[in-house]
Amino acid sequence: MQKEKATLRNQLSLIEAIALSIGIMAPTAAMALNGSLAAATTGSAVPLAFLLATITVGLASFSFIYFSRYFAHSGSVYAFNGVALGARVGFFSGWALLGTYIAFTCASMAEVGNFAQAFLADLNISVDWLPLALVAGIIIWVCAYCVITLSTRLTLILEGISVLLIVIVAVVILSRGGASGHLSVEPFIPSGQPLSNIGLAAVFGFLSFAGFEGAATLGEETRNPRRNIPLAILTAALGTGIFYVAVTYAQTVGFGTDAAGINAFATSTAPLGDLSKRYMGNPMSTAINFGATISAFASALGTANAAARILFAMGRDGFISKRIGTTSSRTSSPAIAVGIVMIIAFIVDLLWSRVPDINGASLFGYAGTIGVFLILVTYILTNIGAIRFFVTRRIWTWHCIIPVLAIVALGYTLYSNLYPIPAPPSNYFPYVALAWLVIGLVFIFANPALVKRIGLSFEKSEGLSLENSDTKVSSVKSEEAATTETSVDDKESEDEKKVVVTTSKAIPSTKKIVTNTKNGSSSAQRNRNKQKSRKKQRNRR
Repeated sequence: MQKEKATLRNQLSLIEAIALSIGIMAPTAAMALNGSLAAATTGSAVPLAFLLATITVGLASFSFIYFSRYFAHSGSVYAFNGVALGARVGFFSGWALLGTYIAFTCASMAEVGNFAQAFLADLNISVDWLPLALVAGIIIWVCAYCVITLSTRLTLILEGISVLLIVIVAVVILSRGGASGHLSVEPFIPSGQPLSNIGLAAVFGFLSFAGFEGAATLGEETRNPRRNIPLAILTAALGTGIFYVAVTYAQTVGFGTDAAGINAFATSTAPLGDLSKRYMGNPMSTAINFGATISAFASALGTANAAARILFAMGRDGFISKRIGTTSSRTSSPAIAVGIVMIIAFIVDLLWSRVPDINGASLFGYAGTIGVFLILVTYILTNIGAIRFFVTRRIWTWHCIIPVLAIVALGYTLYSNLYPIPAPPSNYFPYVALAWLVIGLVFIFANPALVKRIGLSFEKSEGLSLENSDTKVSSVKSEEAATTETSVDDKESEDEKKVVVTTSKAIPSTKKIVTNTKNGSSSAQRNRNKQKSRKKQRNRR
């Protein structure tokens, strides 16, 4: 039997961290399907919806980037909001993001089946999407169990190949002026579409971006995480945003902005494949479908890895069982957490596949939409946590405008997907997301001992208390001041008296807070007592 441990191996580079975020977003798979789903809602204004999603994600990413500069934790928002807003909110945020990544794993497995079915159909081989999705799930499980470098490098290679294929198709479409023979700005104009429709379509933009923050779950496995994780998040969010807007524009003009073109775009289950066939012939269409298949595979692998690391962090703090928070001694992967995530994904896809008239594309859209609802809640909470954490410490001044704008944009997107009430089955998805959140609340309030353990864990690992973390910082500063005074008064014992407070994951850009191992405040008290004793002796003389 393999020996289990509770630590992750620090082994990833900046490029590999970027690969996980991009892999979770799966730009090829996103552009291979999400544009059609958005077109069914907002017509030719798909690029506008994706542009708005890009701006909103850019605003939301600001808080993740800042938090990642200060904390390197595999729990991502579980730790960020846990330190900023308290253990209860930290668990709730982590639970919401865990639900997001599990939903995306289910969605991406179905998407693999959908595109693999289309790819094999091009080769005159007829296979249903479900067996293909299940086979992909088994391979994903094996890869997620192996060392994380295998997953990140495989993701980077697969996405690189598929993105290159899409860029070639987009350039050809744009060089020919699209279906009309000339390019126009019409796709960036609402043209009679209500803002609520564009907001509803923006959900598929968020679905395409969801996971840009995934690199944050690699905080304990990346070298120099406080530099590399923020850079990975920024690169993933901005780079894919530019890619999405350009490709959705090429798709829209490629099908045409008239009624027939919009209908063809909205009803296509493989828009990039259809456009490739029209503009470049069958071989390119087959290559694009293959590229979309491997991109969806990379996405499912990325979300499974991210979900497992959040579950691992929770398990390490005592959620359900401490064994969930252990890693394999052979691969250093959170093997039990990976297994739980994949079993849930298999169960969901198998059950949902029994629904009449369901296919891989529709299951992807349904599960993905549920995941987006959960991630919007997570993003809003993280931006609130960032405002509280960084403003109260005077690290932010005008910067807080950015997360406020992000909260407004995210809130509007959430609202526009709830009202007006969308048509079935989309009207049921918010209730599924709500049910997941309620389960998280039950865990919080039914198990106060868990909340206490989480709080103690954050205090130990991050060096800050939760609700009273402001006071902790102040007390640290006063200890530093006392130390300076002591060392001036008695230079002989300077080394012995220095009170240094440090944490492996503290605040680097303000005053560095260091905790010298076992002594901490008790050492400071002893130093002050010694100082008083020496003064009394001098007075007696």
